[in-house]
Order: sequence, then structure tokens, then C-alpha cells
Amino acid sequence: AYVDFQSYITALFCIYARKAMVLKLNSIRKSYRTNEGKVSVLNDVSLTLFAGETLALRGESGSGKSTLLHIAGALELPDEGSVEIGGKELSKMDDTGRAAVRRKDIAIVFQHFNLIPSLNVAANINFQASLSGPVDKIKLEKIVSSLRLTDQMEKYPEALSGGQQQRVAIARALVTEPKLLLADEPTGNLDEQSAESVLEQMLTLVAETNTALMVVTHSRNVAARMDKQLRLIGGRLK
Repeated sequence: AYVDFQSYITALFCIYARKAMVLKLNSIRKSYRTNEGKVSVLNDVSLTLFAGETLALRGESGSGKSTLLHIAGALELPDEGSVEIGGKELSKMDDTGRAAVRRKDIAIVFQHFNLIPSLNVAANINFQASLSGPVDKIKLEKIVSSLRLTDQMEKYPEALSGGQQQRVAIARALVTEPKLLLADEPTGNLDEQSAESVLEQMLTLVAETNTALMVVTHSRNVAARMDKQLRLIGGRLK
């Protein structure tokens, strides 16, 4: 009976962990001032993303996808509305608090990889991981192996293909064990075969680590692989 009770508690914990809310955007509004006047980019945007859940955000160029990604990633604050990461409301924090959330809870994979050219693959990955605390070497090795980077660790970014550079960017993001992974056109610069391979590996690792994933993409194929799809039209989610 004791074993059964322990198993029951463990199962409940696993269910709770997988369903824990990671990202909550509530009535987000954002506008910018230009020479032509005030331009509204986001208008009453709300969404919720849970641990282990994947979401594709689509929309035309200039629809506000990148702005929404930056707000979700604590890089910008909205004009109105609230942003919660793991239950912590960003508007109630100072710059230091928001920076700590970015380091510990959020990772971003940019479209153009943003690798440090003067560092080899191992140093690129470890540099990012060191900002969040001690590196778990076992998890690092698993991620590197899953992304087929084991033989590339001593190489510099310029010696890598586009697909390999994107894998390094994903490894660098996931080794920090973020609650939320944000990816901006993660396969946009890759050929079809490399894109499919990188996407498959990223989704596998996200599932294994129970990470919430939001992907900004123009690709219908990428969007179709996510649990949910939303479109930004006229500053609103559809």
C-alpha cells in the first residue's frame, strides 16, 4: 500500500509539473511613436502557455510577432496589461529582477543564431550556461549528443553549416534548463532537410525537459508541428 501511495503522489506531481503555467499574457497593449505619430502594434493580446506545451505564432511581416516575443521574453514591457513567467509578474519587478528571470527562466533562439565568433562551440554553450549558474555536465552532454554536436565542440562558428550553427544556438538555450523557450524563425535560414532535422531535435528535447515553447514562424510546416497555432492580425490574436 505504501508503494502504491508513493506512486500515486509521484504521478500527481508529474501531472502538476507538466500542467504548470509558464507564460501568461493578459490584455497586452503596445504602441510606438514614429514620425507619422503613434502606431499601435499589439491590441488586447492574451494567451497562456503551460509546461511542455508548444505554440506557433504566425502573422505577416510587421504584424507584431517580434514585439510579442520580446515582451514574452522580458526584453520589453507592455504599455498596458500584465506578463507572468512562472507566476511572477514582471511589471512588479525592477530591472534587476527582470534580468534574473531572463537568466533563469527564459531562453531565446534568434533567427540569426547570435553565436560568439571568437569562441568555439563548447565555449559558446558554456558561456551562456554559466550566466544561469553551475553547468550540469550530464545534461549538457545529453543535449549535445541529441543535437549531434559531439564532434563539433572544438570548431568555431564560421566552420559550421547553417544547420549546425542553429543546433548550437538551441543547445546553448536548452542547457540553461529554461521554463520557457522562445524561438524566432528557428528554421528560417535553413534548407528543407536541415530545417526538418533541427525542428525534430528541438521538439524532442523540449518534450524531454518539459519546457514550454513559443515559436515565431512563417512556415506552415513548422506551425503544424506545434500543439497550438495563433495568428496576429491587426494587433490581435486569432
